[in-house]
Amino acid sequence: MRFDLVDLQLFIAVADRRSITRGAERSHLALASASARIKGLEDALGVALLKRGRRGVELTAAGESLLDHARIVIHQVDAMRGDLAGFASGVRASVHFLANTSGLSEHLPKALAGFLREHRDVAIDIEERESTDIAAAITAGAADLGFAAEHALPDHIERFVFSEDRLTLVTSKRGPFAGRRQIDFQEAGACEFVGLTSATALQMHISKHAARLGMRPHFRARLRDFDAICQLVSADVGVALVPEAAARRCSKLMPLAIVRLRDAFANRRLVICARSFKALPRPAKMLVEHLRAEAV
Repeated sequence: MRFDLVDLQLFIAVADRRSITRGAERSHLALASASARIKGLEDALGVALLKRGRRGVELTAAGESLLDHARIVIHQVDAMRGDLAGFASGVRASVHFLANTSGLSEHLPKALAGFLREHRDVAIDIEERESTDIAAAITAGAADLGFAAEHALPDHIERFVFSEDRLTLVTSKRGPFAGRRQIDFQEAGACEFVGLTSATALQMHISKHAARLGMRPHFRARLRDFDAICQLVSADVGVALVPEAAARRCSKLMPLAIVRLRDAFANRRLVICARSFKALPRPAKMLVEHLRAEAV
């Protein structure tokens, strides 16, 4: 069975683009060369990897399996290159870590700073993603570790709870419910909202529960940043649901009132996750041990 990294990178590109032509372009290969490489893969493996049609290609079951393994192989090669390149810069290992917005802004900085102070020969390549994207990347082997909301993860991903962060309603000091300590989410149904963009995992989580309550919240604005959301709320544009940690931080700088939600869905479990903690490279295992010790 003979194929190389160029074959695997090409196959990933073709699978992502659902087209041999566009996959070849992405891999900087001539179409004839790309087609020959894909055919060579199929011949070497003895199975069809693609279903070819007028509108592009679809993966066969064997193709889906190869794609999963190819992503893992390429990720490991990239990690190897990064680790070896680190010797030249004085850093000897790196960890690829994906985290959601809440994790990066509220929960991880202190813990990661402590780890990096203790392990000066390890670098952490941190990338911000939505929880659902993190789940997909961890499943595909495209990252070592993830920090995500547990409700966005499939059962097969290993995880441990790092912290819990309730969703709270924030309003301006002049706004509705400013004098309340807690409410049911449904009571805010008639309010105008400021929220996250609709594609974010947290906003989908909120929208799902709003639909269950028969609510159709009206959004004046949608943003990707909790600080920006709270700034609009403090200007009396509307109310918002944000993590309690972000609400308390922003309330120190802005005229905000924080109201606790009584709804069960407001309690969010935030977890550290991996395909397999035992199978992680040693630097990632060291980071996991540190984060377990820092977990609430």
